[in-house]
Amino acid sequence: MLQANFSGKLLEAGLDEAGRGCLAGPVVAAAVILPPDYHHTLLTDSKQLTKEQREILRSEIYKEAVCWAVGEVSHTEIDQLNILNASFLAMHRAVAKLALTPEYLIVDGNRFNAYQNIEHACIVKGDCKYFSIAAASVLAKTYRDDLMQTLALDYPHFGWEHNAGYPTVKHRAAIRAHGTSPHHRLTFRLLPEDLSAAEKIKKAERVV
Repeated sequence: MLQANFSGKLLEAGLDEAGRGCLAGPVVAAAVILPPDYHHTLLTDSKQLTKEQREILRSEIYKEAVCWAVGEVSHTEIDQLNILNASFLAMHRAVAKLALTPEYLIVDGNRFNAYQNIEHACIVKGDCKYFSIAAASVLAKTYRDDLMQTLALDYPHFGWEHNAGYPTVKHRAAIRAHGTSPHHRLTFRLLPEDLSAAEKIKKAERVV
């Protein structure tokens, strides 16, 4: 059973991201403040929900949340910052866009860069434990899935409308056949036989 609140603060925001493991597109994060007594029988980690369930929940979160916001960090920024720091930045951007300043942040995962002077807690598998984090996971995923569907219209080879940029067999086969798009993360290992740019540097340093 998920819980409504971790800190006891009224304005507690749950944070989660979508798209860390993708080969293309931005990483997206959401921040959601729910009423302190919020409860929903269906809401949980977005990965455990069907697309139809996520869409139903998205509408309900929009309606029931005290406030919510989405932040994104582009593929070029990911290549510059690395995906971990880019994920933190996406969360920071989401918090900055909230209509109300949270008193406390609860973050899915085990690491986070503090945002301004707001207290926070990292909660492993938090999207299965707290409603606000689960709500953030739903908003981040649905927002990003919509974005990748739009990008797929211009780059139909990669199947982003189905794989959202994740490293599926079809996605990687399309990279082999057609090369990369302007939205691919070039520091990622796009093909299994390739080394990422960062790995090539490390390998060169070991040889020297």
